[in-house]
Amino acid sequence: MRRIYPLRMSTTDQSPPLAEITVIDLGRVLSAPFATSVLASLGARVIKVERPGIGDDSRAFGPHLNGKSLYFTSVNCDKESIALDLKNADDRKIFEALLDDADVLVENFSPHVMEQLGYGWDTLHTRWPKLIYGALSGFGKTGPLSPLPSYDIIAQALSGMMSLTGHPHGPPVRVGASIGDLVAGLYMALGVTSAIHKRTRTGEGCLIDVAMLDCQIAFLEAAVTTFTATNVVPAARGTRHPSIAPFQAFSCADRWIVIAAGNDSLFALLCGVIGHPELATHPHFSTNAKRIAMIDELDRALTLILATRNAQEWIDRLTEVGVPCAAIQSIAEMVAMPQVIAREMIVPVDDPALGTTHVPGNPIKMSSVTPRTSRGRAPDLDQNRLGILGKIADRKTKAKG
Repeated sequence: MRRIYPLRMSTTDQSPPLAEITVIDLGRVLSAPFATSVLASLGARVIKVERPGIGDDSRAFGPHLNGKSLYFTSVNCDKESIALDLKNADDRKIFEALLDDADVLVENFSPHVMEQLGYGWDTLHTRWPKLIYGALSGFGKTGPLSPLPSYDIIAQALSGMMSLTGHPHGPPVRVGASIGDLVAGLYMALGVTSAIHKRTRTGEGCLIDVAMLDCQIAFLEAAVTTFTATNVVPAARGTRHPSIAPFQAFSCADRWIVIAAGNDSLFALLCGVIGHPELATHPHFSTNAKRIAMIDELDRALTLILATRNAQEWIDRLTEVGVPCAAIQSIAEMVAMPQVIAREMIVPVDDPALGTTHVPGNPIKMSSVTPRTSRGRAPDLDQNRLGILGKIADRKTKAKG
């Protein structure tokens, strides 16, 4: 496929931005592995250190195909794997040899586990002063909950995210993707790249302490500010937006769509398309503030009208006049979208066990980097041991001169 980018290539160096960065990944399951997957997609060499015989817990997560976890595959492409027991003296020597040549170490153990292993921040910084150490946990290294383990749903629950998700008076609803893990992983990747940049000025590494709960709170949009300013507790609103109307899902004759009339002008255009221009000047709906106050009445009126035609007919009409709208798609529909294909957001991975499967591509498109059209397979446990040990031996040989 021919690629068309709005920015012209500005340099002859088309290598990815983290091409010379080595990351040691002690992560398990999702949050830290997702962080290092982002770093790998930006060109970093990521060496995944796993428990002998077991590996990352997510290797056991379904679904499986020909004995390999698709869950594990989704966040561990482009990585190398070596199995090391960090309580074994010989394996510790190998791990420390990896740190000798590493730029970044990322883990998501409970706090104090690394200290118990003898690899706390003070020890790491003393021996490897340029090393950037990313510690990702449920609650961070401080506070009364710090020692406790956590998972995605714990962060979603404690942050209030689940109280904002779902329908009024309905049961609590978990966000469909594991955003408690994924958002924390993104913040960790951002912290790592920021620390790499700072190291170019200071020559020193640093500790990056990221908590899943903190990251969920940072993603609550205006909920915290609204509550602290008004003492009104935000609550679940279904698909409705708390500050804009109409901005929600509607059922058409055949399927659901979403409409985002984000201002009064767009609302007027919407009213014209549905054949009721008088709604735009109705005293209950003439401004966004009034529409929010009368949202139930507005919802009923629009629902009755939109149910009279098929979704695509409404989408075509609304799109023609510039009102943002979309069908609520399945994953199967999404991966077949021409837009998604054009952006190379579903890319192939060749794997002996899986054949050719697909994972999400890199959403960061840079004019100075040659885009990748595929990703490397997620490694089998300890798959890269010989190659990793060989590079350690070569480095030691060169050091001896």
